[in-house]
Amino acid sequence: MIDSYLDTRQLEAFVAVISIGSMTGAAKALGKSQPVISRLIQDLEKDIGFTLLHRNGPRISPTAQGIAFFSKVELLLGGLRTISQSCRHIEKAAGRAMEITAVPELAASLAPLALARLPEPLFPNEVHIRSTNCENVIAAVLARTADIGLVTLPVDHAGLETHWIGEVSHVAVLRHDDPLVHAGLLTPQHLAGRSVIVPARPHPLRVELEQSMGAESVEIGGILNSSSAHTSIAMARAGLGIAIVESTSIRALPIRDIAVLPLSFHIPFRWAVVTAPGHPLHTNVLQLIDALEQAAFALPDFCKLNSSTQHRPEKSEPAFEEA
Repeated sequence: MIDSYLDTRQLEAFVAVISIGSMTGAAKALGKSQPVISRLIQDLEKDIGFTLLHRNGPRISPTAQGIAFFSKVELLLGGLRTISQSCRHIEKAAGRAMEITAVPELAASLAPLALARLPEPLFPNEVHIRSTNCENVIAAVLARTADIGLVTLPVDHAGLETHWIGEVSHVAVLRHDDPLVHAGLLTPQHLAGRSVIVPARPHPLRVELEQSMGAESVEIGGILNSSSAHTSIAMARAGLGIAIVESTSIRALPIRDIAVLPLSFHIPFRWAVVTAPGHPLHTNVLQLIDALEQAAFALPDFCKLNSSTQHRPEKSEPAFEEA
């Protein structure tokens, strides 16, 4: 049982070992000796009461508990870094840093596009974009270690201030020389017997795809699981299958030698722009919220949803072509 605050030196050592993959590499990165790093992690395991690492000579790997603990520690240290940056800005009376925390699909696409729209006088001196899972985005926003969060829906948390909700369609990504490239529109029948690249269950995309295939009595040839849209796109480019991904990743980071086709069945990708409740927002944060919306409307097939009814009153024009 933990009856006191954990030592941040132990936490930093643990994160370094997991991130780098070895005690020796972590020691070099932190400017400490390997025995010191090993001792810090042993003391941490003693303090928390469970084993974090499997040790097999020089090779190490995280335990299941270590993986779960790592995500929490990474979030905590990210918050501490934000506080440290804020203190330096206060000391120097300089412009504040902006912390954006987002799910990977939006951290790599919508966030950079929106930042590019900020007027120069309102652009922060420093910007941190942190890519993490939806649970950690919510935790960072509520802990106010992030100024703004981009989360995928549905979100089961009433304590967030939702500024707007957006939606785009999922699309199919194929290798440029795939025979289906000339189909123009991908139907469930086109997927019959083909390998499909999607996230593992219970991801909403996987569930909705299976429902769409079941409604047409179509059997997919096989499933390749991927934890990110960009990995799915890379797998499709290698000819491993047809990737089903949200269209924001395609538009923000175009990739050669692929083709993008719309689906005849609609699988939505919905997200919300959120901040901490009851917390006054800095001018550049408000400006970024507007810039995110402007950047979203520049995406093909974007719909802005009503936050209460999720109707689609505003929509951009669809436009899909070979990348």
